Amino acid sequence: MISGRIVCQRGGLARGAAGTLVAAVAVLSLGAGTGVAAGGVPGPGAAVPESELVPGVAPGPAQPWQIDTPDQMLAPKVYTPSAKEDAVEPKAAPPGTYDLIEYVPLSDAVSKVSCSKLTGPYQKQIEQWLKLKADGKQSAADCKAIQKFQKTYKIKPAIGFAGPVTWYQMMLLSAKKNPNAARNCPVKSYRVACVDLNRQVTWVQKGSKVVYGPVQMRSGRKGYATRAGWHTVYWRHKNHWSTLYNSPMPYAQFFDGGQAFHAVYGSIYTTVGSWGCVNLKLGDAKKLWGVLKKGDKVYVWGHRTGT
Repeated sequence: MISGRIVCQRGGLARGAAGTLVAAVAVLSLGAGTGVAAGGVPGPGAAVPESELVPGVAPGPAQPWQIDTPDQMLAPKVYTPSAKEDAVEPKAAPPGTYDLIEYVPLSDAVSKVSCSKLTGPYQKQIEQWLKLKADGKQSAADCKAIQKFQKTYKIKPAIGFAGPVTWYQMMLLSAKKNPNAARNCPVKSYRVACVDLNRQVTWVQKGSKVVYGPVQMRSGRKGYATRAGWHTVYWRHKNHWSTLYNSPMPYAQFFDGGQAFHAVYGSIYTTVGSWGCVNLKLGDAKKLWGVLKKGDKVYVWGHRTGT
């Protein structure tokens, strides 16, 4: 996984993107003639670990992939925002911020392959979802079927690699009709914000009626997992700014210490999770702001992959 620790956070996005491509070429060059597959890619049949994947399309200004979203780890200072402050809407996200950019092996990204021959970390799950032979190994037929799905849902690059973005898009589609079909989220007479860490989706229900979502989200990473169980929305701050990380947290709704629902001005489709918050796309966070109120309940369950 390419880390933000090697990229300057202020004014360094374009340089970081270029640096990623230069580093990629360098790694591939080093692999030549050493008996090691380019970029350290496993041999045929071996699954490529999710931690070794990179964005399949070069990052742009609207996609700061190398910078981990700085969420509020500590409980915020609670106060009552003025009417003037609440009247200000958070700034819009740049076009392309939330594009579905798949994470792929470094060799596939640099070589710009048309159809990947490598086995993805979600190979078997995606094969099952597409009703293919679920042997957990990439084949030409698998690649074409996955590629077709990716093209249909505008996942880039559509090279048929069974990566996390493709898998979580399938999870969202599976949840659309009835997100609480498995009844993992308790059905109550009042509003409950349901946070499904397994599928990385969230919704709000009142009784058995879904009043918001489901939408995709990004939860906490290993060591900073979004805490499971019952919580309560105790403070809402539309234009919250993290004093700990000097970073915006639009439409923040805190439910457990420093953990909150809030928008991010960057991709939520990363292999690394947040520092504990439930990250949303700006439009989804804005809609959720209009649904939840102070005192509403939040229920969290499951585990994000890798945590």
